[in-house]
Amino acid sequence: MEIKRFVIGFWQTNCYLLICQNELAIIDPGPGVKEVLNEIKKLKAKPKYIINTHYHLDHIFSNKIVKKETGAEILIHEAEKKFIKFLGFKPDRFLKDEDEIKIGNETLKVIHTPGHTKGSICLLGKDFIFTGDTLFKEGVPATHFLGGSEKDLKNSFKKLKKILIPEMIVYPGHDQIFKCTETFFGCLRL
Repeated sequence: MEIKRFVIGFWQTNCYLLICQNELAIIDPGPGVKEVLNEIKKLKAKPKYIINTHYHLDHIFSNKIVKKETGAEILIHEAEKKFIKFLGFKPDRFLKDEDEIKIGNETLKVIHTPGHTKGSICLLGKDFIFTGDTLFKEGVPATHFLGGSEKDLKNSFKKLKKILIPEMIVYPGHDQIFKCTETFFGCLRL
């Protein structure tokens, strides 16, 4: 398995490619995916899914372009239905908590983590997690956007504390990739 990170667009969003065996997933294709699409063309893996960790434009902006170029299915959590009506894309499938997404022989488990948005999700692998805008190394995600809730985020942090393990690699929606440490766990609260 291989994970490639691309920092794209004005908001410096992390877009990831997860490649396993002969399949790949694109996670959070925000604006400016030319480099991502060029990399996909070079790889000998079939694009299977476009996975959105939440509905904000900096994470979904290029869904239609990437789908047109790759044929991959668009996935987003079902709680984002009312927020995506006017955003110009139609998901192929809505996700629920604890759904599993298979890419090659890798399985990502969907962890519903509302707070930043109603349908924010994390994607849990064996020893890594994609957190979108739910979890960063430093700072607390914004909850003032439509569908955000500080109370929900606090509950999502409690949920993640039970899931995250020391040395797990965290792939956030912005900023740097990091490993969970004991110090980090102490900060995981509002």
